[in-house]
Amino acid sequence: MVATFVIFLREGIEASMIVAILLAYLQQIGQRRYFRDVFLGVAAALILSGGAGVAAYFTIRTYAGSRVQTIFETATYLLAAVLLTYMTFWMRNHARQFTSELRARTDEALTGGARRSIGFIAFQAVGREGVETVVFTLAIVFSTSAASAMTGAVTGLVISLALAFFIYRLGRRINVVAFFKVVGALLMVFAAGLLVDAVENLQHLGWLPFLTRPLWNSGRLLSEESALGDVVHSFFGYVSQPNPLEVMTWVLYVAVAVTAFLGLWSRLRRRPALAPPSPG
Repeated sequence: MVATFVIFLREGIEASMIVAILLAYLQQIGQRRYFRDVFLGVAAALILSGGAGVAAYFTIRTYAGSRVQTIFETATYLLAAVLLTYMTFWMRNHARQFTSELRARTDEALTGGARRSIGFIAFQAVGREGVETVVFTLAIVFSTSAASAMTGAVTGLVISLALAFFIYRLGRRINVVAFFKVVGALLMVFAAGLLVDAVENLQHLGWLPFLTRPLWNSGRLLSEESALGDVVHSFFGYVSQPNPLEVMTWVLYVAVAVTAFLGLWSRLRRRPALAPPSPG
């Protein structure tokens, strides 16, 4: 539940912000007639991404318990982790000039005289968020219960729409860049959990047949089958009997990704080197 809540909160805010920026700019330049095209593009993106997600889910479920399902799930985990990492770094690097870039694309579309281009901008922007969300949700559903995942998704989506409204109507003082930075760091931890699930599946498939002996068993303290254990597993990648490869994967990814995302390496590089001690 927590994982889908954060995913839909983040993706929902970004998608609604894109639409809000686009509509606000069209209104500012006196082109409200293109609102319809924006809404059509958004609707098409939601229908296509949602339909693809439902089709993928039921297709994979037809192979329940089989080796094919395990392979599908593993590919979904890996794809979701890659997309999470990429889009989080992309948003960090483009957050400050995001509005100006979107306005420039809108101006270009209007100058070209292609009315459909406005709808395509909305379709492309929201569709990208929709596809990412579908992949992330599939990965979460495979690693937790569908009911818990959907509860978190609906809650996150509702709150994201409310926050987006306050950001653009009532709360322009909110530091959106800082918001995405905090949520991005949390999503890096979630991506690490997806990689742990992928490693577990790869070991079950016999594709990584090493470092498989569990290091400890914390099942008595927190079972993965419990409600809390399910939440901790789906968001943080908790495993009650982790093996060395799973632990190394989680620690290495979090150490590298979160450190790079928060810019700690660049800060360390900017520090002046310590002068060597003088002799004597």
